[in-house]
Amino acid sequence: MSTAASTCFSRVWDWPSPEPGRVAADKTILILGGSADQLFAIETAKSMGLFVIVADRNPQALGFRYADEAVVISTRDIPSLLEFIRSYRKRRPIDGVMTMGSEIPMSVAVLSEELGAPGISREIAYLASDKLAMKQRWLECGVPVPWFQEVNSISELRRIIRERGYGLVIKPIDRSAARGVFRLSEGADLEALFGQAKGLSFAGRVMVEEYLDGPQESTESIVYDDFFTTPGCSDRNYELNPLFHPNMIENGGTMPTDLPPEKWRGFEAMLEKAARALGIRRGVAKGDGVYCPQRGPVMFEMAARLSGGHMSSGLIPVSTGVNIVETMIDISVGNVPDLTKLTPKWRKGAALRYFFPTPGKWRGFEGLEEVMRQPWLKALDLYYSPGDYVPKPPSHAERFGGFLVEGETRAEAEARARWVYDTVRIITEPKDEP
Repeated sequence: MSTAASTCFSRVWDWPSPEPGRVAADKTILILGGSADQLFAIETAKSMGLFVIVADRNPQALGFRYADEAVVISTRDIPSLLEFIRSYRKRRPIDGVMTMGSEIPMSVAVLSEELGAPGISREIAYLASDKLAMKQRWLECGVPVPWFQEVNSISELRRIIRERGYGLVIKPIDRSAARGVFRLSEGADLEALFGQAKGLSFAGRVMVEEYLDGPQESTESIVYDDFFTTPGCSDRNYELNPLFHPNMIENGGTMPTDLPPEKWRGFEAMLEKAARALGIRRGVAKGDGVYCPQRGPVMFEMAARLSGGHMSSGLIPVSTGVNIVETMIDISVGNVPDLTKLTPKWRKGAALRYFFPTPGKWRGFEGLEEVMRQPWLKALDLYYSPGDYVPKPPSHAERFGGFLVEGETRAEAEARARWVYDTVRIITEPKDEP
């Protein structure tokens, strides 16, 4: 048995980088967030020749090590961020602002507006973060969505279930990472689930929507005027979901998608319609949807930002050779992006999976060193340190860690992911949750 170092983030990849110095050295970008989710954006911006400012509330944020300048401010504290950029611009212009893997669209919108920089509008930020308003806009524009409704009380929820049955999902209208998302079933403690979903909502608002069967897809698209393309479509993996019921916990994803070409074309057409309905004209559209056998492609949600969790920084570049983050940085600072770089260079297999140890105090692991020696391991994250209590994850934010593997084919990548699971043993000391 061995124990891990206290670092919570390990990288073993070596992506092809953009040409250093391609962007004028006096261009400056403000990246909101300095955690592991933003590190790839920080490093890509640096490799492109930009001067990089990173804002994060954590003074020990990992990204601060790689930034040209760091500022300790919460990325949700818009008044303090505005005060900072107004003061900072007196000595250096800021050409753009962006984030990656963080659900803060209004921060990006307000700061972009203040800077006169490219970015999403406040309306787009609102629609992309309020799931109820988002689906209402899509209904108006003819984008296929599940049946949905806001729920204001437990009695209203019970009435809806009497009318529609238990094929429903309840969720906050304004959270990400599956926080407060529950699949309803007979015998569930409806009052407790309603209370948890409402308590996790920033606005204290809850909605229910129809649960639809079919392969679920996580996508990453670039919109630039009349141009639209989706370099990344990952088949979401829910094979472990029964272990976490009623929580809906994803176990990564796999590229390239298993959707047949004709189904994928219909799915991508829906993604473009959904992005343009939200008003996204230049930027990224991170979409989640399902290909329902009875209804075809249906939209669940869409964020106006780059994804975290190794979608933009891992699955897409490993499977296709495309660095979508570079394109988004160009757009954010007002450069005309080279859209030809979004054409896939290859079609390899890539599988992202997560570790779910038995809840308890983390004592160590076995087999991880052998896994780390494999050349096809592209990334590995451990979010906890030895001695930490590891809970049963109530959302994606509490997962223990994960890994990304590549293969010449999808099947080879999936086989390697299974080998990692068979090789690594996470050792915990079970006990009652604190």
